[in-house]
Amino acid sequence: MWSNNPQERLNKEVRRRTDVVGIFPGRDAIIRLVGAVLAEQNDEWTEARRYMGPEILATCQQKGKPSETNETGVTTEAIGA
Repeated sequence: MWSNNPQERLNKEVRRRTDVVGIFPGRDAIIRLVGAVLAEQNDEWTEARRYMGPEILATCQQKGKPSETNETGVTTEAIGA
């Protein structure tokens, strides 16, 4: 059965990765693995929820500068906020 519950998906990913490793040498190794999974999930969530990407922010920072032409010949103009 498939679920939309993020907690269940996270638990399934931790279970999958611990099955791959098999035997852990100590408690610290388990904590490092779970911490890495949590950090990866946080990064994915942050990227998916980002309101403005780096491209838009870079364009907005050029607001006070005159229009420039990039290497493809397209003129970049600042976006007013």
